[in-house]
Parts: sequence; C-alpha cells; structure tokens
Amino acid sequence: MAEQKKGMVQEFMDFLMKYQVIGLAVAFIIGSAATKMVTACVTDIIMPVIAVLIPGGDWRTQVLQLGPVKFAVGDFVGAIIDFVIIALVVFLIVKFMMREDATQKR
Repeated sequence: MAEQKKGMVQEFMDFLMKYQVIGLAVAFIIGSAATKMVTACVTDIIMPVIAVLIPGGDWRTQVLQLGPVKFAVGDFVGAIIDFVIIALVVFLIVKFMMREDATQKR
C-alpha cells in the first residue's frame, strides 16, 4: 500500500513537471492581475480622452436604442479597447520570447 501511494505521489509530481502546471498557474495569476491593470488604464486614462470627444461625457453609459432594445455601446467599446491592449501586450511578450528563443538555438 505504501509503495502504491509513493508511486501515485511520484506520478503526480511527474505530471506537474512534465506539463509545467505550476508555471501555468503563475502565468494565469499574473494575467489576471494584468487584466485588471489594463482595464484601469482604459477606464482612467484612455476613456477620459475619448469622453471629451463624445457629447454628454460619460462614455460607459452611452446606449444605442433601436425601438425597445438598448445596446450598451459605451461599455462594449471599453471592452474592445481592453481586448486590443491585452492582445497587443501578449503579442509583444510572445514576439520577444520567441526572438530570445531563436537566438539561443543558433
């Protein structure tokens, strides 16, 4: 029984090492924090500039009403800007890491 338990523990440790689960968990946590940072940047820095261009000011409450249907256009625009910034940052990080990886293989 103790040997089987030791085998299971070793198998679990091998799984963690093979698939780099701990690194993935750390990346997920950092990504979550980065998302909050980007959202704050969009909300507090970028959107006030856009709000000056939009008549009425508060961009997050902008709606497009077609009959009885209301579309929250302002909130959607904020989400699009968040996505574009996050995608750009991820692209730059991956591009940098791939460049480093390519220099190591030579």
